[in-house]
Amino acid sequence: MKNKYFPDEEIELNDLYFICYMIERVARHIHQKNKYVVNMIGKEGLYHLISLANVLHCENPDKVEDDWINDYKLQNSDFDITDVDKELAEKIPSPLEMGEVYQRLINDTLDSKEDYVDGIIRVYNNEICDTIDNYNCSAFYEPSYVIARAYQSGGF
Repeated sequence: MKNKYFPDEEIELNDLYFICYMIERVARHIHQKNKYVVNMIGKEGLYHLISLANVLHCENPDKVEDDWINDYKLQNSDFDITDVDKELAEKIPSPLEMGEVYQRLINDTLDSKEDYVDGIIRVYNNEICDTIDNYNCSAFYEPSYVIARAYQSGGF
């Protein structure tokens, strides 16, 4: 995938990771599901952001988070992904960890006709995200090939 602003540069896997990490951060901050953030930003916005990811990752993540919320007019809600049963979930994964889970899932299931932005939209709009983001179960903790297989077969 080519960078929107620098056509000689390729979008790297780390750029995808950064975008997935920030989607998780923003969604947690505004108490929304990741799907909401992805759909509100949209395809053009995601292409813009992934093209700037190699620069944005040097910024303060709090500032990037605030910029996304303001630029894309993201609204607060009442979904709290960290509200878990403490007996079932001893550890809540960090946004960095979940960014990696989603980056791997997108990369592992990427179709030859897709770019990273198409993959982001496809994966975050799939029902399997409800299972992966349910920290009362261990789906997010499974090896990436297990998650990719579950995605391709329609569930765990």
